[in-house]
Amino acid sequence: MKKKISSILVCLLALSVQVIGQEKYQVNIDLAHVVDDKVQVTYTLPKVTTDTIEFHVPKIVPGTYSIYDFGRFLMGIEAKDSEGNVLPTAKLTDNRTQITGATGLTTLSYWVEDTYDTSQGNKIFEPAGSNIEEDTCFVLNTFAMVGYLEGMKDLPYEVTVTKPVSLFGASALNKTVINDSTDVFTTSDYFNLADGPIMYSLPDTATFAVGGAEVLISVYSPGGILESSFVKEQLIPTLEAQKQYMGGELPVDKYAFLIYLFQGASASGGYGALEHSYSSMYSLPEADPSYLAQVVRDVAAHEFFHIVTPLNIHSEEIGDFDFINPKMSKHLWLYEGMTEYAAGLAQAKYGEMSLDAYLDGLKGKIKNAERYKDDLPFTEMSLHCLDETKDQYGNVYQKGALIGMSLDIELRDLSNGAYGVEQMMIDLSKKFGKEKSFQDDQLFDIITEMTYPEIRDFFAEYVEGKSAIPYEDYLAKVGVDFTYGISKDELSLGHISFGVHDSLLMINSVSQVNAFGEEMGYEEGDILYEFDGKVVDISNYEEVFSTFKEEHQAGDKITAVVLRKNKKGKYKEEKLKASALEVKVKTAGEIKLIEEPTEEQLSLRKAWVNK
Repeated sequence: MKKKISSILVCLLALSVQVIGQEKYQVNIDLAHVVDDKVQVTYTLPKVTTDTIEFHVPKIVPGTYSIYDFGRFLMGIEAKDSEGNVLPTAKLTDNRTQITGATGLTTLSYWVEDTYDTSQGNKIFEPAGSNIEEDTCFVLNTFAMVGYLEGMKDLPYEVTVTKPVSLFGASALNKTVINDSTDVFTTSDYFNLADGPIMYSLPDTATFAVGGAEVLISVYSPGGILESSFVKEQLIPTLEAQKQYMGGELPVDKYAFLIYLFQGASASGGYGALEHSYSSMYSLPEADPSYLAQVVRDVAAHEFFHIVTPLNIHSEEIGDFDFINPKMSKHLWLYEGMTEYAAGLAQAKYGEMSLDAYLDGLKGKIKNAERYKDDLPFTEMSLHCLDETKDQYGNVYQKGALIGMSLDIELRDLSNGAYGVEQMMIDLSKKFGKEKSFQDDQLFDIITEMTYPEIRDFFAEYVEGKSAIPYEDYLAKVGVDFTYGISKDELSLGHISFGVHDSLLMINSVSQVNAFGEEMGYEEGDILYEFDGKVVDISNYEEVFSTFKEEHQAGDKITAVVLRKNKKGKYKEEKLKASALEVKVKTAGEIKLIEEPTEEQLSLRKAWVNK
């Protein structure tokens, strides 16, 4: 017994020495000295007790559902001991570097290339990337710049940013201003560091309080088109509605909206936002403020609701996220679907959207969901969204939200209007919270225990199973009549996909172009300037395309003007023409209120959407 006690004491003593040596990571990011569009990152590292150790940079991060391999943007990794001797390193993969002689490891350094204008393939969606614009703007998604030692990501981080005096660093991370050129950010571990983007730019910020949370808005608009004060005006009503939806208090004490506007086209060809627990990072085209106002409201309404899930409701796969070998949860219907549903419902229920507009949005989601495999179980799509079902991921914002709608109406029906997903999400937040994860295989049973036995059948049939959700039946319960669309002939635009370049439409892909598009001669990268004799941009394209379809018939000669880069990289006008072509399409269906609803339908609708 004494021998065992002595052994335990020795182990504890060794452990205490190890912990003392492992206090924290001290990281410096130098934004004041940019070299070849790269910045240097240096570390003073915690004590390592093994001869070899791996340094990791994420392969993937929560919220992206894409493999990005952020380690490929690090260059010249150098590890040293306390005497300045260089230690051997070996690149195992893009994201893993092995360091030998690690018991003497003291410092680490490398240079980081940004992702916004990289020449590398596998373009990163800008809200998940990094941007280096010397003396102007820096977007620091910390996971794209800072890593961790294997098995040691739970230690605290102290990140010192050296920056140009004129720039302000906006973030929801804990920040201490040391002087005009130095900020220090601190977090309890790597997960919370990776969860906190930082944007440095000339100061344009606004703040306000809602639901017990202090909200920060920071805007970078290179042309001065958008200001934080304008964004504040757009967001306050939306967040007030969300506060009411969440019971009057928000589950966070602070939140930051970091908004980066780009001119021209983004490298990924897209725009949008990436959610974090206490902030969201936006990359949007610098366009007319009236257009941006609606985009910001719509996107922010979704991203802000992520403070509920996955922040306070998440599985073990997210609670202990593996940045190198990620394991996916089967509950994207919850993380993205319920978030998208709540974003719209809150606005409709609490006065920020008319019922007609809300129903029209639901009709659009039903139509858009038809692009995806309806007989693919949603849980299976979620589990394999990084590989074999990657092309179905977009359905989380369509069918995922419609699962939320159907579940909500089912709960309202079973409870005579007293209980819906609004309360269900609050109850799940109370049961779990930020520090407690649920087991992936148990969530459906947990929700069933909280609600009604019939809900287990709902999940089995429509989320785990292959059955089509009868949207018309659920909507009828709340006095709404829905009929599915019909097939009809309609003039085609060429079956091309668009992105945004400034305020104009840029052709992103011609991979599935049809005969009309081939005859037109569309090319990837073309900027659509005129179509059918009308100047077209992001503010009027729907009207221009709709008029084209109404005023022409198959065989009519149609012209377009595109801006196309020549060999010198300058845009030149190219006039295109083709004969109008009809294709089979399915209409969006019809949705409207039932003219003479029953008292039961009216009562359930009132409980559902407060209308």
